[in-house]
Amino acid sequence: MLRYVLKRFLLMIPVVIGISIFIFCIMQLAPGDPVKMLLGERATAESVEQLRHEMGLDQPKAVQYFHYMGGVVLKADFGVSYTSKRPVIEEFRTRFPVTIKLSIYAIMIAILIGIPVGIISAIKPYSIFDKIATLLTLIGTSIPPFWLGLILILIFSLGLGLLPSNGIDGWTSYILPAFTLSSVTLTYLVRVTRASLLEVLREDYIRTARSKGIKEGKVIAKHAFQNALIPVITTAGLQFGYMLGGSVITETVFAVPGLGRLLVTGIRNSDTNIVMGSCLLLAVSFSLVNLTVDILYAFLDPRIKAQYSRSKKVEA
Repeated sequence: MLRYVLKRFLLMIPVVIGISIFIFCIMQLAPGDPVKMLLGERATAESVEQLRHEMGLDQPKAVQYFHYMGGVVLKADFGVSYTSKRPVIEEFRTRFPVTIKLSIYAIMIAILIGIPVGIISAIKPYSIFDKIATLLTLIGTSIPPFWLGLILILIFSLGLGLLPSNGIDGWTSYILPAFTLSSVTLTYLVRVTRASLLEVLREDYIRTARSKGIKEGKVIAKHAFQNALIPVITTAGLQFGYMLGGSVITETVFAVPGLGRLLVTGIRNSDTNIVMGSCLLLAVSFSLVNLTVDILYAFLDPRIKAQYSRSKKVEA
């Protein structure tokens, strides 16, 4: 088991390095000069060159990249924001927890609604409930999250006055953005749960369990759902990773002071340190979510444990 986790962890390293190189190259090609943005268009050439030297921007691109990554790996130093003049790590301390909390609330909403609806649809296929659920999932998949967020603001904030429309001030401020962020994931979970459970319910061992007189609820809960759980966990895990990065749109619509909104601000201001740090943090978070899903696989699927135990015995 330890070998399995270690192998998955080591695979994260080239992924993060590749993402860092890609983002660094993109930021170098992006229009705009951060030095001129900081000093203004009327700055003298001497002051521009002096600040460029102080920021290390006059060095070769490869040297800039290795200098930056060396600080990140060895000192957890993401540099200083060009615009706010604050260390990037301080920006992350205040903003990343907001994004994490928003994503957790969103995945909880998606799981608590999507999985039960998918189970009922699989138990009663082609019923009225199943047809309505299928229709709603198709509609939910086709609705852009930013449009849904604006509609929710118009209804629940401006119309009914029940929930705040922007910012974070208490747990009620998370309701609308969390539901907006969970909309696509919810529809995916309904469809994946229904399809996976339907496939398992057609297996021979399910018919055998029913022929033995086992109650239908126990057959569904103990025999069917547990074996149908792996695709559901895959979808939930991947979607949670997507939420961390996809919260950019939701945080912008609801003016949530999270990492996604910080990333948008960094892109607008050509703040390379903010953009690089945010993308690296999101990439590591997404990789850790995938690692957690892989570990859950090993607990849910005995074949994975057996595979690594067998290979260990062969080497011995």
